Amino acid sequence: MKRLTDILAFGALAATLGIAVALQGNAGDSAAGANEPTVAQAPEQTGNSFAIRGARVFDGERDLGLATVVVRDGMVESVAANGDVPDGLPVIDGAGKTLLPGLIDAHVHAWGDAQRDAARFGVTTAFDMHGMVERLPMLREQRESLADTGQADLWAAGYAITAPGGHGTQYGFPVPAIEADTDVAAFIGERIDEGVDFIKLIVEDMSAYPGAPSLPTLTPAQVTQVIAAAHAGERLAVVHASTLADSRHAIEAGANGLVHIFADQAADAAFIADMRAADAFVIPTLSVVASFSGHGEGGALQADPRLADRLTAEQKATLAAAIPGLSANDRLEQALRSVHELHAAGVAILAGTDAPNPGTAHGVSMHGELELLVRAGLTPAQALAAATSLPARRFGIDDRGRIAPGLRADLLLVDGDPLSDITATRALTGVWKNGYPVERDAKATAGATQAAPEQALVSDFDGDALEANFGSWQPTTDQMAGGASTVEYRLVTGGAEDSKGALAITGEVLPGFAFPWAGMMFFPAAEPMQPVDFSARSELVFQVRGDGRHYSAMLFSGPSAQGMPSVQMFQAGPEWTQVRLTLADFAGADLSLLRGIAFTAGQPLGSFEFFLDHVELR
Repeated sequence: MKRLTDILAFGALAATLGIAVALQGNAGDSAAGANEPTVAQAPEQTGNSFAIRGARVFDGERDLGLATVVVRDGMVESVAANGDVPDGLPVIDGAGKTLLPGLIDAHVHAWGDAQRDAARFGVTTAFDMHGMVERLPMLREQRESLADTGQADLWAAGYAITAPGGHGTQYGFPVPAIEADTDVAAFIGERIDEGVDFIKLIVEDMSAYPGAPSLPTLTPAQVTQVIAAAHAGERLAVVHASTLADSRHAIEAGANGLVHIFADQAADAAFIADMRAADAFVIPTLSVVASFSGHGEGGALQADPRLADRLTAEQKATLAAAIPGLSANDRLEQALRSVHELHAAGVAILAGTDAPNPGTAHGVSMHGELELLVRAGLTPAQALAAATSLPARRFGIDDRGRIAPGLRADLLLVDGDPLSDITATRALTGVWKNGYPVERDAKATAGATQAAPEQALVSDFDGDALEANFGSWQPTTDQMAGGASTVEYRLVTGGAEDSKGALAITGEVLPGFAFPWAGMMFFPAAEPMQPVDFSARSELVFQVRGDGRHYSAMLFSGPSAQGMPSVQMFQAGPEWTQVRLTLADFAGADLSLLRGIAFTAGQPLGSFEFFLDHVELR
């Protein structure tokens, strides 16, 4: 049974658009750092300028042999076989090692520590395939910066495009959906205006999974219209489909790529010809297909001594998780066969893991995905290109994915030669993001939080949209756990102390889950459940009025995104009242690692309504 903390900690974002929804398994002890150095740079490297000399260089497309790579201010300055190192730059000895571009995971669902975990294992960029749009400006700001973040950059689809009640709507946050009478062009225009980087469609009725309940999905006509609207808005259109028939239609309708390889049957010659003619790509996500085959690869990754000591408790839990009730089947072998045939025909294959679905974990699963791609028939060099230059090129990203002058210094240094043994990527000795060394030790990064912003005011709800001065607000309900509770929110005029506006939160707590809830959650960082250091603050202060019910303020904190929340109760009476909750009274809370605050209704069952205004962390 899913733990309450897994669910309340916005498991919706961790649950990928596979069949399995939430994280499973207990969080074990924190991963212990190994005795080896955390990065392989010279001790004097303090900025983002340095040189790596004598390493074999795979530039994302080809083997350059031994070379010297000079990095200046976070950008690659030069790559030369016998290059000189400018005076004063720290020099890293690359003898016996291979230098690669930072890896790109072309299919993830990122929340909590995902970006940091990805970077620790050499994944410096990822494509998020479903999530709320409020974070998009912050993600764009981060990836345009050359700051020392220690995190992977994200490109994001925002809300996946689906049907009412269809796949993607079950994770506890409202998802706009295309109905029978929806103006599809206008609907996609709204998504583009929200700032999405690409359009992701869900074509999933569950027919590929015997015994699974049927789900409504987009019609073929709607799929065609969505793809056309995406292209009219100068966005790629990528499609989640689980059957050959749906995948065939998506490509015929003009989709740029598929974000999974179907596994109901192997690809046939006609489909392969269509893919090649359309110049479409496939992100096969073999790691998660392996989980659906009943032969997940997570255990092998956990057992690899080159990786094991770097894993966090969450990574161990998701790698070890299995999809309940699944018996061994031939899905993986069919998928490998399809990828082999598609690749042999010249169809572009991009590496993506679908982390953190059961059997996968952010960052580490990319190393398993590379091995699976080689097993499918790609050479090690082709597999590495699938995880570097190809996704950058196909998604129109021109500042990364290769090691070349003028590009970002997102780099990965490994012992050995992954061009002959792809598993050598697991022997990481150094990772750099924007030229800065990435701390790879799990214990060290657990406390590597963002600093709290200077302002105390979170939101006054006086604008025309739900905004926060830092972080974001998101609705949350027990629907992500199979419950039925509902929540709606809207900005209303007339707030506390005659302010311009307030946030109205209404809904119904319904039976269907052992611990039903519905409400709103505030995340203080750019990504849900990323920690921020609020240890210098002493109070959570807000104005509230409502129906007289008692509500919960739940504070999520600590080194694990799955930690138990600390709770204080408050009442929402008919008149505006200021509530002051002393942060020290949230029992067991670690304010140096504040991850989120939820304002929720629980028992008793029934309708609820309350209003928030002027939320502060003082």
